[in-house]
Amino acid sequence: MNSNNEELVRRIHRDLADHYDEELELEMEDSALEALFGEEPTADVDDEKTRRRRYFRELFRLQGELVKLQSWVVQTGHKVVIIFEGRDAAGKGGVIKRITQRLNPRVCRVAALPAPNDRERTQWYFQRYVSHLPAAGEIVLFDRSWYNRAGVERVMGFCSDGQYEEFFRTVPEFEKMLVRSGIQVIKYWFSISDEEQHLRFLGRIHDPLKQWKLSPMDLESRRRWEEYTKAKEIMLERTHITEAPWWVVQADDKKKARLNCIHHLLNQMPYEESETPTIVLPERIRHDDYVRQPVPNDILVPEVY
Repeated sequence: MNSNNEELVRRIHRDLADHYDEELELEMEDSALEALFGEEPTADVDDEKTRRRRYFRELFRLQGELVKLQSWVVQTGHKVVIIFEGRDAAGKGGVIKRITQRLNPRVCRVAALPAPNDRERTQWYFQRYVSHLPAAGEIVLFDRSWYNRAGVERVMGFCSDGQYEEFFRTVPEFEKMLVRSGIQVIKYWFSISDEEQHLRFLGRIHDPLKQWKLSPMDLESRRRWEEYTKAKEIMLERTHITEAPWWVVQADDKKKARLNCIHHLLNQMPYEESETPTIVLPERIRHDDYVRQPVPNDILVPEVY
């Protein structure tokens, strides 16, 4: 029991470090970036600090390639749908955040649909997803997708047997139709072990900053681990098609999963680095009679810091 507690404490510490790393990714200044892209340390010490350094170096390199991919998508009018599926706490949100982190939200956007409302439940099942599909020069990342029917809806009894079978009859044709219309469909399943999900759930329970991530549905999914496994196996078998195959990301190690997924994603498109015009900052127009008016004190945000 003590060893389990020690592992939980280590897990919470690693998750906290991962959260801080995320902030560091956003706030790193140019000088620090240059240091990261300098020579590799020669010491053969594979400690946590070295591993994190290597992770950042590769993440920044891959994110630079994602920026090139974005330019290529815009210039060629390419249309991409990327589906992220997996168990709760599998790390889908983490990789989505790293993909979109440095991209233009007008080009690369995330669709994370809530549970369908009463009206949507009476529509054609795929109808509410269609409005989120990309136009030319856009990338859409689905944080969960129409595959909810093959997973949570099946396991939790939110759909009938008839609706479940109709989904499997329809989804291959639906995705083939998307591909024929010029939309590239890429599907990722994030795979984690029973033990890893258990530790991540415990970490969320004991971390006040992450407790909001645990819904009653998430907790019930933990209890029904085996049912979700069977549903996942059936889904992969029946919806793995040539036009839109499934790709499985081993996700017990969050950082490796992010790098592996982004690296694989980049290899799915024949992008090339595009020439960008030189940007010249224009001179500001100045007028002798212009005087900037002071801001009234009563609308200023107090400078507490």
